[in-house]
Amino acid sequence: MSEVRPAGFWVRAVALVIDVLVLTIVEASFRFAARRLWGATVEDSAVLHSMTTLFTLIFACVYVTVLHAGTGQTIGKLVVKAHVVLVDGGPVPLGTALLRFFAYFVSCVTFGFGYLMAGLRHDKRALHDLIAGTRVERRLPERAAPPIEPAEAAVPPIA
Repeated sequence: MSEVRPAGFWVRAVALVIDVLVLTIVEASFRFAARRLWGATVEDSAVLHSMTTLFTLIFACVYVTVLHAGTGQTIGKLVVKAHVVLVDGGPVPLGTALLRFFAYFVSCVTFGFGYLMAGLRHDKRALHDLIAGTRVERRLPERAAPPIEPAEAAVPPIA
C-alpha cells in the first residue's frame, strides 16, 4: 500500500524542469532535421524558427494531454512519483487534460503566480489545477515498521 498526499511546489518544479528538458530535446531534434533536409543556411530563417516553435508547441500539447489522460504522468512526473488526477481522485479524461494544458498558459500569463499558487495553497493546487478540476498527488511507499525482535525464550537456564 502507498501513502498519497499532494505534490508540493518543489516536487512539481522538478517535474516541470524535466519536462522542459524533454521538450528542448524535441525542439533541437526538429531543428537538426530541418538543417539536414534543407541545408545549413536554413538555420537563419525566421520561417524555420517559427515552424520549429509551432511543431514543438503541438508536440507539447500532445505529449502533456495524452500522457495525463492515459497514465496521469508525464516523464517528469514519473520521475518524481507524481500523478495528475481529478479532484475526486479519478483518472483525467482527454478533454480535461487538454483544458489543463491550455490552462498552463493562464498560469504563465499571471507572471508565474499561477504556478506559485501550488506552494501557497494548503491543497497544493496551482491555477491550472483549479481551472481544470484536477490535483497532483504523490504516491510514496509506506514506511515499514521496524522489525520486532523475537522475545527471549522464557525457558530457565539449565544448571
